[in-house]
Amino acid sequence: MKPILLLGADAFSPFRMDALKTAMGRLVPGLERAELHARFVYAIEAEDADGVPPESLERAAALLNTPGAGQPEPGATWGEIRFYVSPRKGTISPWSTKATDIFRNCGVKGVKRVERAIRFSVRCPAGSGQTFGLEGLKPALPALFDRMTEGVYLSLSDLFEELPPRPGRTFDVMGRGVEAIREANVELGLAISEPEMQYLADSFKAANRNPTDTELVMFGQVNSEHCRHKIFGAEFIIDGKRQKDSLFGMIKNTHRKNGKGTLVAYKDNSSVVEGFATEMFEPDAGHTYGFRKVQLDQLMKVETHNHPTAISPYPGAATGVGGEIRDESATGTGSRSTAGICGFMVSNLHIPGGEKPWERDDGERPARLATPLQIMTEGPIGGAAFGNEFGRPQLTGFFRTYEHEENGLLRGYHKPIMLAGGHGLIIRDQVTKKPVTTGAYIVQIGGPAMRIGLGGGAASSMMTGTNSEALDFNSVQRGNAEMQRRCQGVINACAALG
Repeated sequence: MKPILLLGADAFSPFRMDALKTAMGRLVPGLERAELHARFVYAIEAEDADGVPPESLERAAALLNTPGAGQPEPGATWGEIRFYVSPRKGTISPWSTKATDIFRNCGVKGVKRVERAIRFSVRCPAGSGQTFGLEGLKPALPALFDRMTEGVYLSLSDLFEELPPRPGRTFDVMGRGVEAIREANVELGLAISEPEMQYLADSFKAANRNPTDTELVMFGQVNSEHCRHKIFGAEFIIDGKRQKDSLFGMIKNTHRKNGKGTLVAYKDNSSVVEGFATEMFEPDAGHTYGFRKVQLDQLMKVETHNHPTAISPYPGAATGVGGEIRDESATGTGSRSTAGICGFMVSNLHIPGGEKPWERDDGERPARLATPLQIMTEGPIGGAAFGNEFGRPQLTGFFRTYEHEENGLLRGYHKPIMLAGGHGLIIRDQVTKKPVTTGAYIVQIGGPAMRIGLGGGAASSMMTGTNSEALDFNSVQRGNAEMQRRCQGVINACAALG
């Protein structure tokens, strides 16, 4: 069934449109002078073949604030190149999840789902003597969409069609041995070591079967350097002398010698220190609000999200903040995050027109990495935006640039440091996790997910630029702060009930 398309308002401010044209002009010279327009288009999927009742369509148009009470989208005019940027077909965007729920809560009948796209139109300036066909525009399209979650389409008529999932595959370990694992390691971007590959080959031969791509990807995630900190736990040698502790052991040594006041360290998603006695206003098992005396302890967490921020600064920083909030919420048997910090360390900015004498470009930065200037103009906004939508303020932060040249070698933060941290509160009797008993039900809460983000642990374990470009972009998550806020509500309710 074809969707009902309603034409909305302008998608970007004039300032943002000028920036988009400039970005397109860098990819296809001359496009910076073209006429570029972008308007929201809302696609509505009806629940059944009878379509959406007129009164519901009118209410939907009012909620979407579409001009002309939901005026259908007109056709293209002569000389205009028109295309759409929408969420990848076959996926559901966070915006759609929220908007569809709002429709139902506002009594819009007959609507199964609503999705938002952007209609772009490009026209060459009059008298310029330039023409741009659709093929000529293709090199400039990356400036207009998020290649991991969005697609560029000439039509939205099949936006809501559901395609069957692609079949999985196996790797022939039984016939080719460890060489099949080596092939998968490169193809899937697993970042596993040679001993681990041999271990996998031996294990599956012993099981008398071949591994699936799903099994190998998950092995790569849970055994990645990013997840297991194998380097931190390895032998540490200084000036040829083997040290008593590993690097991680040295870090933990401070707590070993002076852990007073610490309740949790190095064994959960975040640390907990002793707090204070107070009263909390919350509902009881009978859903009646009241005050109860509790011991409220303090929770702290810091982590980095470097690789994703290097590839896609806004979503990389946003999900760095979101992941840090999630880890706080998952500490003990449930806690609440209260405030955050966001920090960035990048190489020299090279601000156009404001270059400094000490700044130089060594040309060694992989082209897929964002520039330091892009990271510092997009990353902080991504981190703050996620915190704002979730409902946790970013109270402070930092950023610095650093490059140093020695013996002709330039060192700097081409792959940035993106730090996300936070403070939270947790009730004393919920600080420690409870054992999971046999037969217990395990419930996973959250929204729909895509392949993206699944390779983050492995990709972060690889030298920057050695992974394939497609897998690098696949490793960047996309945040859904509103859905995470709902999950936090579930945690709060469970924590209140003990």
